[in-house]
Amino acid sequence: MTAFISSLPSAAELDTLDDKALAELLCVQVEHCWRHAYRFHPDMPMPPVWLDLRGKSAGQAHFGRGGLRFNPILYRDHRHAFLAEVVPHEFAHWVVHHVYGSRVRPHGWQWQVTMREMFGLEPRVTHRFDTRKASPAPFVYRCECREHHFSSRRHHHALRGTPYRCRSCKVWLEFVGKTDELT
Repeated sequence: MTAFISSLPSAAELDTLDDKALAELLCVQVEHCWRHAYRFHPDMPMPPVWLDLRGKSAGQAHFGRGGLRFNPILYRDHRHAFLAEVVPHEFAHWVVHHVYGSRVRPHGWQWQVTMREMFGLEPRVTHRFDTRKASPAPFVYRCECREHHFSSRRHHHALRGTPYRCRSCKVWLEFVGKTDELT
């Protein structure tokens, strides 16, 4: 297969872009992936793009909605790596779904081959981004072995009576306080 080469702006140039320009650049990178895939798979549809994903996930190929979703907070904080790695990662899911169908493993051999041969990237399943801003977990719980940080949703479930147990020491977790109150 022909190598996938995407000329991205430098890190310094990316740092100067506002949210609107970043969103436009993300769409350009998705289109670049699509044009590359289209050479091998001319029936490949161009996916719509949404910057509405929340939490710790950087991206998602969403086949129910028929497009690609990306996390705007993680994108803003990790611009170059996001464009160079996350966009091709999610587009590889898009390719696999349209070439092999929906009955394949998400990071199975088809996806791995697509990452290596179509995009020339090592197939990594997870990113290494700091997700604290994207998925804040300010509520601290303790067991016998460590601290556990809960999101607002999980904390409210605990307040309403849902019990949580540590997977390591099997002790029930107890609320200690909020992160900013404990420092």
